[in-house]
Amino acid sequence: MNNKTLQRRDLGRLVLAGALLFGAAVAFVQPAHAADEAPDALVKRLSTDVLDTIKADSSIKAGDVNKIMLLVDSKIMPNVNFQRMTASAVGPAWRQATPEQQKRLQEEFKTLLVRTYAGALDQVTDQTVTIRPFRGSPTDTDVLVRTEVKGRGDPVQLDYRLEKTPGQGAGWKVYNLNVLGVWLVDTYRTQFAQEINKSGIDGLIAALAVRNKGNSKG
Repeated sequence: MNNKTLQRRDLGRLVLAGALLFGAAVAFVQPAHAADEAPDALVKRLSTDVLDTIKADSSIKAGDVNKIMLLVDSKIMPNVNFQRMTASAVGPAWRQATPEQQKRLQEEFKTLLVRTYAGALDQVTDQTVTIRPFRGSPTDTDVLVRTEVKGRGDPVQLDYRLEKTPGQGAGWKVYNLNVLGVWLVDTYRTQFAQEINKSGIDGLIAALAVRNKGNSKG
């Protein structure tokens, strides 16, 4: 009984923290400004803005998937290296996938993440984000920004791995997320590898599509 309650509470925190990844770029409304920002300052500004956005928008807070998907497509995807994220989750098989298969994998993976975390947004109440001391130099092109999400329960560890994209004004892009000590991409890589070993890339795409359809009726 005790264990079950603990597991449910941990799962709730995990899902809430995961949701912040796909909220974390809602506020990317000034690309030129964002490109010049230090990665820790960027994460702090975006995390604070997204929490305020979720708290203020009842339909997002209620998990309106269509509205969340619209935000993901218009604001978030340009600021996440989602191809790298999907390729890492798929593993070595990504290189054997055709361009069409890669496109489908990215679409289904995005839908899976949005639907998985949409239901957690109603847990956003009084949370605030604290950036932990940043260890990086101006010449770094790949950094870790560590944060803590504080609310009513225990603080949630939420760390972002970002890369600096080449070109003027390109700025930093998120490509992985660590929730309570677990890297999101690594977690999915294990699941995806089992499906690929069983029925190949097309099998993984089909399994994701079925899962997403199931989630849409939840």
